[in-house]
Amino acid sequence: MIVEGDWLLATAVETAAVKGPGKGTVERLEATQMGALDAAGALALLRLLDRFGLDREALVVKDDHRELIGAVAATLEPEGSDGSPRVARWRRFLAHIGEGVVGAVDNLVDLLGFFGLTLITLMRILPRPRRWRITATIHHMEQTGVDALPLTLLLSFLVGAVVAFLGATVLRDFGAELYVVDLVTIAFLREMGVLLTAILLAGRTASAFTAQIGTMKSREEIDAIRTLGLDPIELLVGPRLVALALMLPILAVCAMVAGLAGGLAVALFSLGIPAELFIARVTDMIELRHYLVGLVKAPIFAAVIALIGCLEGFKVGGTAQSVGERTTSAVVQSISLVIVIDALAAIFFMEIGL
Repeated sequence: MIVEGDWLLATAVETAAVKGPGKGTVERLEATQMGALDAAGALALLRLLDRFGLDREALVVKDDHRELIGAVAATLEPEGSDGSPRVARWRRFLAHIGEGVVGAVDNLVDLLGFFGLTLITLMRILPRPRRWRITATIHHMEQTGVDALPLTLLLSFLVGAVVAFLGATVLRDFGAELYVVDLVTIAFLREMGVLLTAILLAGRTASAFTAQIGTMKSREEIDAIRTLGLDPIELLVGPRLVALALMLPILAVCAMVAGLAGGLAVALFSLGIPAELFIARVTDMIELRHYLVGLVKAPIFAAVIALIGCLEGFKVGGTAQSVGERTTSAVVQSISLVIVIDALAAIFFMEIGL
């Protein structure tokens, strides 16, 4: 059967009324003499094929029309119409979970590889003081540490007060309100002080690192650094990693003190515990092992936050959208990995009796 004329939206009524000798009597449609064609005409042509019971292979068209007809046909094909079996929703859900797990493993492998590359670079420049980026390191220490100190103190003080309130609510029934001091002391020395600081810096510093390096990547400044014969790891990652590794333990100690101050405020103004008794109880409870258990995790958290932030910055593409996506990914990965490491460390120290 030969199809001629213009198959457009304006002639949709006429093209839809085209009839043939009947289903099974037409072997192919010859549309090479067709004039103009738009999406509406392509749809009418595909419906004409269905009316005659023909496949798309039976349609002969111009090369200019073939791509448009294929695009319209793709919108009409339901999932699984290519001959493959239809995939159930629960299978697609499991496949989505599997893709997420594979993506998480890939990110972890990339992080370990990036850690190794950064470690090799730092070991190479360590015996060469002239290559130390002292000015850049101090600048990042100010950004990541000094500027974050007020917020860290405020949040730790409030969380310490909340922990004291919750402990007093339970311990009041047993007449043991004094043990609120023990609860706040142990919680902030071992866990809450360093964990709150790490989570705060994961949201604040990791995103800043990603945005800074990602913007440089999108502007091709990192390529310019390589062209000048400089190492981007040494120039961009090293100072940020060292600065965060130095400042996070200091911020964690400040958070511990602020948390204890929050517990002191609640004990003094709500529980009726004198400040002298609170301080004496804290002095009796403090042990070096509690302090070290909390502080030993600080450099690990700092390395995780800095490396993830820098790595995601290097992964940024050439668009502003990519910068936003990688910044979000850096924050999510940093916070998640910090919490996972803290949980594993808590289990480990509990098992060994510390």
